[in-house]
Amino acid sequence: MAHRSLHDVLAAMAADAGVVDEVVRAARTESPEVARLPVDENRRHVAIVLAAGLASFDRPGGAGEQDYAAAAVLGADRATQGVPLAALLRGVQAGRSRAVEIAVERGKAAGVPDDVMLAALVDFDRNTRALERQVIAGYHEAELELSRTVHDSRARLLRRLLSGDTTPPSAEEVASTGLNPGGRFHCLLSDVGDPYQAMVVERRLGATGGVFGLVEGRLTGLAPRLPTASALGDDVLMVVSPAVPLAEVRAMHALCVMALPTRSRGLHAVADLAVETALAAQPGLAALLEGTLLSALTPGDPFHEQLVQTALAYLDHGRRLDQTAAALHVHANTVRYRLSRLGEITGTSLDPPEDDGGTHVRHTVGWWWALRTWRSG
Repeated sequence: MAHRSLHDVLAAMAADAGVVDEVVRAARTESPEVARLPVDENRRHVAIVLAAGLASFDRPGGAGEQDYAAAAVLGADRATQGVPLAALLRGVQAGRSRAVEIAVERGKAAGVPDDVMLAALVDFDRNTRALERQVIAGYHEAELELSRTVHDSRARLLRRLLSGDTTPPSAEEVASTGLNPGGRFHCLLSDVGDPYQAMVVERRLGATGGVFGLVEGRLTGLAPRLPTASALGDDVLMVVSPAVPLAEVRAMHALCVMALPTRSRGLHAVADLAVETALAAQPGLAALLEGTLLSALTPGDPFHEQLVQTALAYLDHGRRLDQTAAALHVHANTVRYRLSRLGEITGTSLDPPEDDGGTHVRHTVGWWWALRTWRSG
C-alpha cells in the first residue's frame, strides 16, 4: 500500500506544473547552454524523465522502448540545436537531482516508509540513468550524421570551386561552410586518397582553419593559414599554393595537380616546384635529352647510377666540389674522379665551355633534366 502511495506521489509530481517548473529551473540554472533553449523544450525533457520514473512502477520491466525512443530523439534534438553534450548532461543531472529531492520531501509528507521509498527511488534513479544513456546515444548518432552532412557539403563545395566542369558556388554557399567569400586562401593538395587516412590527416590540419574533402580522389583543402611540416607529418606529400582570392583557387589547384608527381613526401610550395613541373610536362623532350647526353650509360649499373647521383648533387650545389662532397659524405677528389669518368663515358662535359655565348643556364638545365630523367627511368 505504501509502495502504491509513492507511485501516487510521483504521478502527482508529474502532473504538477509547479514541480515541473522547479525541475526545469534547476536544469537551466546549472547549464546556461540549456537555458538558452525555449522553456517548452526543457519542459518536454522533464516530462520524459518523470515518465521514466513512473514506468518503474507501472511496468515490471521499467522503462520501455517508447521511453527509450523518446530519450534518443531528445538527445538528437539537442545535438541539432547545438547544445554541447557536457552542458546537456549537467542540465539532465541537475534536473534529476531536484526531482529526487522533491519526491523524498513529498514521500515523507505522505507517510511512505523510508525503506520503501529508498527501494522505489533506486528504481527511479536506475530508469532515469538508463534514459540518460539513450539521450547520449541519440546525441552521438545525430552528431555523427550532422558531421557527415556538413563534411559532405563542404567536399561538394570544394569540388565546385576547384573543378573546371562545374558552376562555382555563390558567396552565400561559400559562407555557409565557414569560409569568408572575400578572403584569401591557400590551395592544399595531398597525395592521400584513402578515406580513413584522409580523416586522420584532416584532423592534423585543424589549425589551418580550412575546409577539406576528397577532390578528384585526393585530400584537398582551402585554408587561410598554411600547415607546418610537423603538423602534416612525414608520411604525407602536400603541395600548397600562395594565398589567393576564391576566384583564383581553381587555377592554383590545377598547378598543384601538375606539381604533385614531382615530389614523394613532405610539404612543398608549388612555386618551388615550378622547374620540375614544367619539365615533367614535356616527356618527349626529356627522353630526347637523355638519349643525346646519356645514351652510353647503362640503367641498373651501380657505378653508372653513382655517377648520375654525383652529377646531380654537383649541379644542385652550384658546381661546388666541396659542398657536393659534403652532401655525399665523400672526399672532393672522389667527386672530381666521378665527374671525370662521367665525361669519359658520355663523351661530353658536365661543365659548359668558357665561351658558352650565354648558354650557361640552358647547358645546366639540359644536363640536370637529362640526369633526373635517366635516374627516374
